[in-house]
Amino acid sequence: MYKIPVSVLVLIHTTDLQILLLERVDHPGYWQSVTGSQEPNESLRQTALREVTEETGLNPNQFSLIDWKTQNQYTIYEEWRWRYAPGITQNTEHIFSLRIPEPIPISVSAREHLGYIWLPWQQAANKVFSESNAEAIRLLPSKPSA
Repeated sequence: MYKIPVSVLVLIHTTDLQILLLERVDHPGYWQSVTGSQEPNESLRQTALREVTEETGLNPNQFSLIDWKTQNQYTIYEEWRWRYAPGITQNTEHIFSLRIPEPIPISVSAREHLGYIWLPWQQAANKVFSESNAEAIRLLPSKPSA
């Protein structure tokens, strides 16, 4: 089954804006926030909650998940296009943030990630491979509800 070209980006951060980043197993050195594609009959909020649980082991219902009501359109990296129906080259990404009190240990999904780090937001924005991820991190300090 092909992936739906609609996804979420979830910035998990502390109140003092330390950002959780995950290192991709299929591309060591590629760091990112929690991401994932929407599944059929799933709301964007449900996608965000599911991806946080799958990728970190956290129970996102214990924290404040904010839908930024913001989306990005980007070209899917060539190396990952096989996951989508033939001819699909664009993805629409919806941004969320999840605020937690302080950096805590997480359980990464071994099939998706090699490890994790917590970084101050400026360093995190410079470390992620995706420009849309970097831009969302740079906007986080200006989000009053995040």
